[in-house]
Amino acid sequence: MTNGNQADITGGAKAPAARLNPTGPVPLYHQIFLILRNQIYGGDLAAGQLVPSEQDLSIEFGVSRITAKRALNELADAGLVIRERGRGTRVLQRPPSPAVTSSIEGWLENVSLMGLSTEATVLEFTYLPASEDIAHALDLATGDEVQRAVRVRRLNGEPMSYLVTYVPADIGRDYDHEDLNRIPLLHLLERAGVEVESARQTITATLADTDVAAALETHPGNPLIEVRRVVRDRHERPVEYIRALYRPDLYHFELSMRRITEDGDARWTTTSSAPIPAGGG
Repeated sequence: MTNGNQADITGGAKAPAARLNPTGPVPLYHQIFLILRNQIYGGDLAAGQLVPSEQDLSIEFGVSRITAKRALNELADAGLVIRERGRGTRVLQRPPSPAVTSSIEGWLENVSLMGLSTEATVLEFTYLPASEDIAHALDLATGDEVQRAVRVRRLNGEPMSYLVTYVPADIGRDYDHEDLNRIPLLHLLERAGVEVESARQTITATLADTDVAAALETHPGNPLIEVRRVVRDRHERPVEYIRALYRPDLYHFELSMRRITEDGDARWTTTSSAPIPAGGG
């Protein structure tokens, strides 16, 4: 693994190198595992791509090769990579993750309220070639330019979410780093003339790696809510892909349920509420 500004072998760009917490309760090999796992699920390491070797990991993170080997073995045990003697460690083609699908209903209104009640800080703002996974999410060709931004959103001064967004470059050029510090992204898209119409999102769980834990002021390995969402305009063009990590003590999703009877059969039906800060509306 090399400098965060260097391109990888698929034509994408590597994220900045993460840090380890040598004094924390989570073993170093598991911290490396979490970092690599998040890079796989975040699209920084694409299916079929070689993962850094034991030697590369030991140099990058300043750990022994035994520690690096344990991290790679843990990835293999999790079914994310295959380790082949003489050929290295390669990311496997991943099946779609089981996910809860949520309606976009109420989301735009919630974003407006969120922008008023919280504040966001931009940690990274750059343009880079799209990796295979990001290109697939945005209906682009691998290597097409996208804008990547990383933000932390705070509620009453306390960090609640870590947001990584990708936007096609032709849309992203309509706003800058300072705009994103002040204005919710969906509002910036609309200001740029994008007519946002629909979105599809999945909700799952993950664990905080060292960098995310530091940004959210939690411990590495702590559980987080993970949301991935692709937003489309009225022409069905994807205009935003976001991976959002939330502290579950400050954020939760709420579902309204209604009991209905159809053709003599009673069942529960749900309507999705917009996500709200825990303990408040």
